[in-house]
Amino acid sequence: MRLVLPNPGLDLRIPSYDDLERMEKEEAGDRPKWDNKAQYILTCVGFCIGIGNVWRFPYLCQSHGGGAFLIPYLILLVLEGMPLLLLEFAIGQRLRKGSVGVWRAINPYLTGVGVASMLVSLLIGLYYNTLIAWIMWYLFNSFQSPLPWTQCPLNDNGTGYVPECQQSSTVDYYFYRVTLDSTTSIADSGGIHWPVVVCLLAAWSVIGICYIRGISTSGKAVYVTAILPYIVLAIFLIRGLTLKGAMSGIKFLFTPSVDELMKPTTWLDAGAQVFYAFSLAWGGLISFSSYNPVHNNCMQDAVILSAITGLTSVYAATVTYTIIGFRATEKYDNCISNNIMTLLNAFDLPEDSITTSNYEAAFNHLNSSYPNIITGLDIKTCDMQKLLSEGVEGTGLAFIVFTEAITKMPGSPAWSILFFIMLLCLGLSTLFGNIEGVVVPLKDLNMLPKKWPQEALTGITCVVAFIISLLFAQRSGIYWVTLFDNFAGSVPLLTIGLFEMIAVVYIYGIDRFNEDLKFMIGRKPSIFWQVSWRFISPLIVLVILVFYLVTQTQEELTYLVWDPNSAEFPSMASVPYPSWINVVIFLLAGIPSLAVPLYALCRLVFVGCKKKNKPNSQIN
Repeated sequence: MRLVLPNPGLDLRIPSYDDLERMEKEEAGDRPKWDNKAQYILTCVGFCIGIGNVWRFPYLCQSHGGGAFLIPYLILLVLEGMPLLLLEFAIGQRLRKGSVGVWRAINPYLTGVGVASMLVSLLIGLYYNTLIAWIMWYLFNSFQSPLPWTQCPLNDNGTGYVPECQQSSTVDYYFYRVTLDSTTSIADSGGIHWPVVVCLLAAWSVIGICYIRGISTSGKAVYVTAILPYIVLAIFLIRGLTLKGAMSGIKFLFTPSVDELMKPTTWLDAGAQVFYAFSLAWGGLISFSSYNPVHNNCMQDAVILSAITGLTSVYAATVTYTIIGFRATEKYDNCISNNIMTLLNAFDLPEDSITTSNYEAAFNHLNSSYPNIITGLDIKTCDMQKLLSEGVEGTGLAFIVFTEAITKMPGSPAWSILFFIMLLCLGLSTLFGNIEGVVVPLKDLNMLPKKWPQEALTGITCVVAFIISLLFAQRSGIYWVTLFDNFAGSVPLLTIGLFEMIAVVYIYGIDRFNEDLKFMIGRKPSIFWQVSWRFISPLIVLVILVFYLVTQTQEELTYLVWDPNSAEFPSMASVPYPSWINVVIFLLAGIPSLAVPLYALCRLVFVGCKKKNKPNSQIN
């Protein structure tokens, strides 16, 4: 016995197999089509492989003991990510609609699933394009030698360097003070920072131009935006492997820690990262697959994209860890050199008597002979493993760690230009999917007139998005970006993914879905897909969602601020969020998560009122 909920009128809402075959032959319908299979795959790869592969994934690896994170990530990629990816590909290709249209066709009460995907795509797109604006700022400033973040600026009277820069570092100062001019609190807006406004305008203009006619223009752009990052990553990998300490970083990445594997948080973070890595539940993948021929092998596409996504995450992390290894080795060598200098001065020893090769033996000898003197010296503990595992969260990995490493490379401006062009391409190709996940649902919901040309729809969407994005152009903008990053793409994505699987398996009907796949690709899905869709994937998503909510409610909400007056400076100070931020978090995470039941409830009330009024009108 199979549990399928009653769903009257489904056959009337979806095209039959004969309708699909006829549409295929007549090339009917107003939906655009892909020029070729490569264009479709590259668009999906560009959408899934984004800026997060360069900083979010390596940061999670770093904070979970390197290789220990790769194991649960790759396991959950297969058990959680791949089944949901095929589900989105297949349902979009079968029903030939965007995210709102697909779920409304399955059942009008499920329209909220598409609305939720649209809201998440919009919210993520807003802060994602802010990151692109920052990338553009760094790219524009890379065309000079030396790079502007290689040295501290002079103070007002020209007698020395700015104290804030001297106390921290040149790369930190350039990011937080020059680029963003950050305030010390999210509550203190600090007014508009105009350089960021100009870069935001440029970023939304580029997106608008590339997507002006939907996939017919963005489909051409992906040949550059999806392929170029791989070429640049290869160049950085070759260069990175020649740097001192690169192998230490790679060894750290691929050496798993058994203790980390036993921690639930490692698996929870891996499961959440799968949603980011595949761009699942954003709505864009459903729209993209709806432009395919009806007999396209979507199962093969899902397997190919899963393999590319998993390998690219590891590939990008390998490149990043050559840089992290280089940076950690530089810090380790400086630490040892400073200690050697301290010992030479304290004991008035000849200059070459202590070197890096005999430092440990010399230190142990002096410590055993003169313990009282050694105790009074400022000898630092130099721990290579600790330096490798020091996580730099989110944007810091790209704008601080990488920029610092680039300054130490010969021909640094060229490397900087290459790096930020790569990030720009990664960001743009993801934004194409985000805009697709917003514009198509707006048309399906009749919020934008269907008669309007695609150019007008894209233009209006980008203009409105730019105006909202001015929130991030405030001097407190980085704290808003962090807030959006933490909450807009966490609980809502997990909730939408869970609703999608429930909708297909128990409302659309898993048997009908299997027949659809047999019609489209010529064979029914194997037992792996059946078990994953029915039990494993929904259970994994549910467990991650519950644990995430439990851990979030138990922790105090804090965020990191750049405050030169804090005791922790030059480290970021951790401060609690103001109480009103709970309202913002509800808007970011609560509204999209509750969109499904809220829409269903509103529709139930609307239909009930309509039925009540209908008999009265008939009597009249």
